[in-house]
Amino acid sequence: MTENTSPINQNRSASMNDCGGTCYQINLQRTFGGGEVYTHFFSKALQTLGRDVVLFTSRHASFWYDLLMDGVHIVPVVNTDEIIEHLPQHRSLIVAHAPVQGKLLAVLRKHRYCCFAHMPLFERQPDPFRHCDVILGVSQYVLETLRNKGLNNYYPEPLYGVADLDRNRSQAGRTINKQPLYDWDQRKVRDRLLGLVYPLFWPLKRKQHFERRNDLTIGIVSRITTIKQFPLLFSIIAPIITRYPGVSIEIFGSGGYASVRDLERSLRPIRHQVRFWGRQDNVAEIYRQLDFVMTGLPEKEALGLNIIEAQTCCTPVLAVRAPPFTETVLDGRTGLLYTDPRIDDGRDFERVLSALLRGMKAPDPKREIAHLRRFSFENFVERVQKALNEITKNQTLSGPCQKSVS
Repeated sequence: MTENTSPINQNRSASMNDCGGTCYQINLQRTFGGGEVYTHFFSKALQTLGRDVVLFTSRHASFWYDLLMDGVHIVPVVNTDEIIEHLPQHRSLIVAHAPVQGKLLAVLRKHRYCCFAHMPLFERQPDPFRHCDVILGVSQYVLETLRNKGLNNYYPEPLYGVADLDRNRSQAGRTINKQPLYDWDQRKVRDRLLGLVYPLFWPLKRKQHFERRNDLTIGIVSRITTIKQFPLLFSIIAPIITRYPGVSIEIFGSGGYASVRDLERSLRPIRHQVRFWGRQDNVAEIYRQLDFVMTGLPEKEALGLNIIEAQTCCTPVLAVRAPPFTETVLDGRTGLLYTDPRIDDGRDFERVLSALLRGMKAPDPKREIAHLRRFSFENFVERVQKALNEITKNQTLSGPCQKSVS
């Protein structure tokens, strides 16, 4: 991986006039999450297909250098305007991981501008996506939300994702140690102040090492963000879990101060059954020590890479029976789906929990070879190749990939 802040050689690929050769990606997120994992394995897929990859990142996002991104040309920038000077003059393939606005958008009109929809358009405005040549959806559920919002400039097949478990340069050992819980947002005064004070006290805390402790260990392996709706979920099911002291909830992930605070409040009824472990790099080792991986509520989720990762590690999933989880989990075979607790006050969730504690056999994902192969890297590369062939074969696309009128 190479860091280079100088303008990119505009002769990097003479074949870019037909949108081949180099793919320029834009991901300016400052915190590490599912979209950044997706950027990692999408870059690997592009390289597998013989393309050069240039990735524009935020100068404030140092985590890219902890990832295995060898061969990817990383260009840190302060803002989107700075990207303009690095782009070639000839028509090129640009893939953004969030919609682009401002001066850069005007420049991208002469290129082939694609944008990932890493989130469903649930309670979100579609307008930023109308300027894309092609939107790439990560699940069928995401594509349905695009269509329901009146967009038609999308590639009609979901790209899904893969279990990108070997993404870090240095994986932790077998011991899982407690890590800090918070991601500090430097744009907020409160977070800046807490971000200065919190690290001073962290070394004083007693070190904790993860070991299973109860009959049923349910893990959350995820960033703690509002889209997961964990506080709302546990406000309904935590009182149910109190009746089952043999259940442990182990949370592996970090989040903003308010997100962690709200989750802790919703977990107060079962606080003695819950432990927070912070963000962990060696997630494969975590999955293998859990009985189930639990998701949040569904409608704001786009895919759930942690679901795919867990099943690949032979750990079944516990999720609400609704899209997008119904696309990635086979009920009774790679996981157990239950009725949304907002519908039945958690009765179906309690039925599943009670059955497991009475000895019901858990699903075994490793038996579902065809299902797991669907989310393999090889199949992902094939889907990416098919999408790129369609995107780059003509100046304009036909059918559902026609550009919307803004």
